[in-house]
Amino acid sequence: MRARPLTTLFCLLAFLTISHKAEAQALRKVHATIPALTESSITFFIAREKGFWRDEGLDVELILTRAATSIQAVIGGNVEFGTAGGSALLPITRGLPMTFLFTTFHRANFSLFVKPEIRSVKDLKGKRIGISSFGSGPDSLLRDFLNEQGIDGGREATILAVGSGTERFIALKTGTVDAAMLSPSAYIMAEEAGFRELFSFVKQGDTVYLQGGVITRNNLLKSDPALVEKFIRGSVKGLLHLQNNRPETIGTLSRLLKIKQEIAARIYDEIRPGVTQDGTVNEDQQKKSLAAFIGRTGSKDAPPLEKIFDFSITRKIFSELKAEKWRANPG
Repeated sequence: MRARPLTTLFCLLAFLTISHKAEAQALRKVHATIPALTESSITFFIAREKGFWRDEGLDVELILTRAATSIQAVIGGNVEFGTAGGSALLPITRGLPMTFLFTTFHRANFSLFVKPEIRSVKDLKGKRIGISSFGSGPDSLLRDFLNEQGIDGGREATILAVGSGTERFIALKTGTVDAAMLSPSAYIMAEEAGFRELFSFVKQGDTVYLQGGVITRNNLLKSDPALVEKFIRGSVKGLLHLQNNRPETIGTLSRLLKIKQEIAARIYDEIRPGVTQDGTVNEDQQKKSLAAFIGRTGSKDAPPLEKIFDFSITRKIFSELKAEKWRANPG
């Protein structure tokens, strides 16, 4: 008589094991690159942490790799998606068969921090300035900014690729560079260390710069639109959670960046004004986001916007979620 409960327990455990294996097998493995462990990628870490992609039947692995490598991985078919920013626009305008589908931010979350003795932009002549990598968003922003100020970036000021936001701060602190393009998580540390903010791309000017975006190669967009839609739906849910759940997003930032809650709260408040409403930007913003790259393509005119951007899937999903009054479950 005692064997029956034990048999029932074994049957239950076997059922749960089979169910777990079946669930794992049902999930489709998908790979997506991220350029850095910074707040610019927060939407995607929320989507993974909250299970929004898993709800779509996807097991998404986020792979940390620099911007140029990310583009190569997408084009080469090594990953399905790149979570890119403005760095993806230059190769697309040059003709690489990729499409920009979604964006978390329409502002550049960067500031140019300098040593205390540097008092003006003109003082940057002859100085060393740190960026993440050549061809990255900070690189493009910096070169355009310097050119606007009459400084030939690369000749009159040395531009050095020194790595991620934290690495750029360390390069500034140790004197490897005299100035650095920093994201909020790094420039808060720079402020505390006594460095000066020379220019804020977040607070000054009307520069449109896309960050936390999604790109994919055109042949995947045509051959597997269902996969693309599932990935974008999980991303849009991450965006909506970012917009509407400050406390949980602060917690995610704190865990992602390994920082205190109060610092994560400040970062959230710094980046929140630059978050897009629905994961897209309008045609005027699209044109402005391309302005920095057109001169480098050797062409005077931008390619047709539809060859670069396709926000139709994102807009469709946003409308559906809004009609459903979708909200993420807390916790």
